[in-house]
Amino acid sequence: MPHHNIVFHDLLKLVPWSTLEELVKRHGADADAREFKTKEHLIALLYGQLSGASSLREMVDGLESHADCLYHLGGKAVKRSTLADANIARPSAVFSGLLAALIATAHRRLRQEMGGCIRLIDSTSIRLNKLSANWARFSAGVCGVKAHVVYDPAADCPTYVSVTTSRVNDITAAQDMPVERGATYVFDLGYYDYAWWRSLHDAGCRIVTRFKSNTPLTVLSEQPVAAGTSILSDRIGLLPKRQAKNRQNPFSDPVREIRVVIDSGKILRIFSNDLTASAQEIADLYKRRWAIELFFRWVKQTLRIRKFFGASENAIRIQIAVALTTFLLLRLAQQTIKCEASPIGPLAFARGVRANLMHRRRIDELQRPRRPSVVNPRQMEFAWAA
Repeated sequence: MPHHNIVFHDLLKLVPWSTLEELVKRHGADADAREFKTKEHLIALLYGQLSGASSLREMVDGLESHADCLYHLGGKAVKRSTLADANIARPSAVFSGLLAALIATAHRRLRQEMGGCIRLIDSTSIRLNKLSANWARFSAGVCGVKAHVVYDPAADCPTYVSVTTSRVNDITAAQDMPVERGATYVFDLGYYDYAWWRSLHDAGCRIVTRFKSNTPLTVLSEQPVAAGTSILSDRIGLLPKRQAKNRQNPFSDPVREIRVVIDSGKILRIFSNDLTASAQEIADLYKRRWAIELFFRWVKQTLRIRKFFGASENAIRIQIAVALTTFLLLRLAQQTIKCEASPIGPLAFARGVRANLMHRRRIDELQRPRRPSVVNPRQMEFAWAA
């Protein structure tokens, strides 16, 4: 009978362990760790995410039940207090650094389109309980953080992630994001800042976003639109010369406004600095922004990121980084599988991994749909007769 590793082992092989060792040395993450090392910490947290544990106690009990398997993976069972202390004390920069390295690897391997470089920008709010009020208080009785993400829809994975408190405005976080020259950036009204738009424009980037309803446009010319489409108008014009407090608008170049009617009947005013592409192409680019919303929903619901194993800022940052690391490991595992049968979707694959995480089963078998059961016609006759 052929030998198979457990599913968890195959996923852990995708972790860049050499990068983790470098990060541990750089941040001194194991300087005070006598018994619980960073590698063991990471394996425990990955197990918690992949198994769907909803608390530290549930995670610790699961690790204890699989202690023998964990030993061969480089992990081990751990006490609840030890895991909680590690989440508080171990530098979160180790886990965020590992996430950044895995993002770079995943993006190279998962990217399918070799043409235009499209980047979707958005943030998602994550509610925290009152135990985090000392550092994440947003308003009376409300605490939370934001995950700011740059997402590549062609690779179906993020290219940049930053975590801040909910008080930090989206555009403030965007100003720290790396800019890829010549890329197409698609975002919504949370990033409405002419100076930031100008910096993207000067970097040769194409911008696709939405006008505010009260933003006037000085029309220079109007281009024809095809009849029978959702495109209502296509105009080229100038933004207001002045901003609030009589400041001069830094974006003085001609821009484009495309009015589109969506299925609900609402009319959107789409902004772009691309004056040559077709109106339909610009509208389709803005529609692709939905992909990042689906990514946020997938991570929150599938990886249970709505429940946290700690209340400190360090513990929250560690768990968000590990949750996104888990997402990338699942994407890489599914992408590397070569199966003759039709592959299943990411959600079904994640559920298959959860159900078989500690079982000795080939991970590519999780992609194979079950064979339809063959029913004996004779049995059918008995069934109808009954």
